[in-house]
Amino acid sequence: MKYILWLLRIIVGVLFIFSGLVKANDPLGLVYKMQEFFEALNMAFMIPYAFIFSIVMIAFELIAGVAVLLGYAFRVFSVLLLLLNMLFTFITAFALFTGKVKECGCFGACIKISNEATFWKDVVLLLFSVILFAYRKRVMPLFGKYLGTSIMVIALFLAFGIQVWALEHLPFYDCLAYQVGNNIPEKMKVPPGSVPDSFASVFIYEKDGVKKEFDESNYPWQDTTWKFVDRKDKLVREGNAEPPIKDFIITDYDGNDQTQSIINYPGYVFLFFVKDAKEARTDNMDRIRALIPAAEKYDIPTYVLCSSPKENALAFQQKQGLGMVPFYQFDGTVSKTAMRSNPGLMLIKDGTIMGKWSFRDYPRSISMDNGKLNWK
Repeated sequence: MKYILWLLRIIVGVLFIFSGLVKANDPLGLVYKMQEFFEALNMAFMIPYAFIFSIVMIAFELIAGVAVLLGYAFRVFSVLLLLLNMLFTFITAFALFTGKVKECGCFGACIKISNEATFWKDVVLLLFSVILFAYRKRVMPLFGKYLGTSIMVIALFLAFGIQVWALEHLPFYDCLAYQVGNNIPEKMKVPPGSVPDSFASVFIYEKDGVKKEFDESNYPWQDTTWKFVDRKDKLVREGNAEPPIKDFIITDYDGNDQTQSIINYPGYVFLFFVKDAKEARTDNMDRIRALIPAAEKYDIPTYVLCSSPKENALAFQQKQGLGMVPFYQFDGTVSKTAMRSNPGLMLIKDGTIMGKWSFRDYPRSISMDNGKLNWK
């Protein structure tokens, strides 16, 4: 039994650490996913707590994984591990059996697996957790008290420190469709070889007060005893004909579409994303105010893509001294995907993303060398 417990500890511990690290790379991704879950569960009152809940959950996932490998305070962590796996199994079961959440986000945006595969993975982990809990008294610490505690303290600081860095800057590795090097117009196209959704026509007829559905092969169009009621299209096979970038639409506040003129601009363009004007961080805004005229010297335009109502956008524009910059309207959900920072700066050239910066890392200066823009 000793070796079986060791094997289970290694599997569970490594998986928890790996899963936690993937989420810690982009903690806002889990925050947005938790908000989606709370909406689907009709628990809107929990949405304001999604941020704290997600950060703590990621940290605990990492810490618990280390504790399982070390056998540290195992009687306590075996209980907490069991409770956490029960929560994960419930979440993935809800996503799978209700269909209200398309992706559970259990491995973040970098590793996407189906809800079904995620559910069965959590069922297996739950089973392993039950076994570890049942035999918790047989698990001995790998190291002595002081060394084990020291490692756990380091794990605690790393679990929160990685997330703080990603929140203040940007994810260590961008797994989304707006990563540097991607061409926005190309990513707005349906991938070649993709399969569209398949629909079948359903005909609803009524006879003797009873309604019945028929398909195209057997509907009673010649039988006058049946009365036609309605026709609808039913999804019979879900396809994958969705472009990586969807709903990327830039409009002015009068509703005029400006998308193509901006993303197909021949040359460099700075896009300043402001997801929420009221909540936007104003750190280093002096760099933005200096960058705008510096870019204009090289015929590089700057546009603000704001997801707030017009009055909030105007207030932000005036307060931050950005009266010289055009403000456009942009969908908030797309903004969260395009820029994991509020606000954040993106540089594109001929529609290709050349650089992205959070409010901590705006360029201090730019220069042009043989048609190539440099920044530092």
